[in-house]
Amino acid sequence: MSTDPVTFVLPGDVDDVTLASGGNTYDRRMCDVLGPELRAVTLPGRWPTPDSAARYALDGALGNAPDGSVALVDGLVACGVPDVVVPHTSRLRLAILLHLPLADETGLPADRAAELDVKERETVRAVSAVIATSDWAGRRITAHHGLSPSRVHVVAPGTDPAPLAAGSAGSRLLCLASVTPRKGQDVLAVALGGVLDLPWTCACVGSVRRDPGYVDRVRGLIARHGLDERMSLAGPLPDDELETTWAGTDLLVLPSYGETYGMVVTEALARGVPVLTTDVDALPDTLGSNPDGAVPGILVPPGNAAALTDALRRYLDRPTLRDRLRAAARERRGRLDDWDTAAKRLAGVLARLGGEPSWAA
Repeated sequence: MSTDPVTFVLPGDVDDVTLASGGNTYDRRMCDVLGPELRAVTLPGRWPTPDSAARYALDGALGNAPDGSVALVDGLVACGVPDVVVPHTSRLRLAILLHLPLADETGLPADRAAELDVKERETVRAVSAVIATSDWAGRRITAHHGLSPSRVHVVAPGTDPAPLAAGSAGSRLLCLASVTPRKGQDVLAVALGGVLDLPWTCACVGSVRRDPGYVDRVRGLIARHGLDERMSLAGPLPDDELETTWAGTDLLVLPSYGETYGMVVTEALARGVPVLTTDVDALPDTLGSNPDGAVPGILVPPGNAAALTDALRRYLDRPTLRDRLRAAARERRGRLDDWDTAAKRLAGVLARLGGEPSWAA
């Protein structure tokens, strides 16, 4: 049995607030909660396609882990370089934390997606364990890569406790996500163009650095549909400003094309804010329902601007619907797991992988 700390290899931008992502938040929160039980190593690089210096750094980080110890590597770092990672599997008990399969990123050319998929399959089939962030993601990874279910473990994110949002008159919308094709802000701009006769504002908060070309496209749609005074691309906000924004929010809108979990959904529910999102991947499960069957939000098909317009119109135009959704969100709020619970689950997986009695108990 190994008594060494788990080596946790993270992308170098994990703490860059201008490139914030759910995966980075998950990684950092696990480090914060588990503390010295994880030896965090951050690796700058253009992951999952690093240059030779970044590849060398990853090889060195794994090489520095003691023989027989457990190493956990973020999938963005590991899955595109099986030639670097796989040789270490004979010496380490290596686990991959797979936030999003590489080939599932929206907008990738087909040949590039296929290339990344092959590399990821080689990597995950060689390691001791794969950690997914939702039941849906666990099933998808198991089936897609032909893994034994016993090697795939689910550790869903936690949620920080938060005060109830006071909201406004029901008209303040928030889209909290990096501005990238996967998050669907272009669909949102088109949809909002169909409800200009109703009162609302929509703040899109999140990184505008990950895909500048897409950001320009969204800005063009905002201008084309006459939304300049009502829909903003605010970029990332400091924590205090984000909390102020949350406090005044009535509805979170997340028009994603796919999510392996969707942490912002539970962040909204933790504040009693209902969610309008897409009926795809893990999002229906993350949104969840209450014992009485009440769903704290609305689900629409991905990529369907007309359906999103219809849902927005129903929400904005029907006070009784808004009240019902808000009551359901407040009820759902009381059953969310916190980060301590999530970290204990991750620790339990790693402890079993290392043959430890359990520093996770």
